[in-house]
Amino acid sequence: MGKVMFYHLTQRPLEAALPQLLDASLGRGWRVAVRGPEPARLAWLDEKLWQGPDERFLPHGLAGGAHDALQPVLLTTGEAGNDPACLMAIDGAAVSADEVNTLERVCILFNEFEDGAVAHARTQWKALTEAGCAAEYWSEASGRWEKKAESAAS
Repeated sequence: MGKVMFYHLTQRPLEAALPQLLDASLGRGWRVAVRGPEPARLAWLDEKLWQGPDERFLPHGLAGGAHDALQPVLLTTGEAGNDPACLMAIDGAAVSADEVNTLERVCILFNEFEDGAVAHARTQWKALTEAGCAAEYWSEASGRWEKKAESAAS
């Protein structure tokens, strides 16, 4: 049974924080799906990930390509075609309790400076923990990730 980890972005934008989390997941041998609600935003994120430094190359692709199943990181608006062990939800993308319970890890990234993002993350926390999912809340307010809250699976 997995857990859901909420990452509150307060110091860096998504395109700066996401590569660190993707590196950690790939380092565990996991395939990752990054789910967002808007195709244009995922295309923008795809471009940002390709512009990263060579030594931090993140192999990835946008869903809908011929090689989705082979992608270590797949950017998608829906179901992932790469059999992920980890799902990272951005921009308020939906996450179900079933996904939390079947995947190794689910990460919900939300930005302090986006309208409604914190309130939406609180709603997701409440829904997922009430459904019995284990959850952790992480903040980078101090300049590094620190766990600030935890809820055990019920």
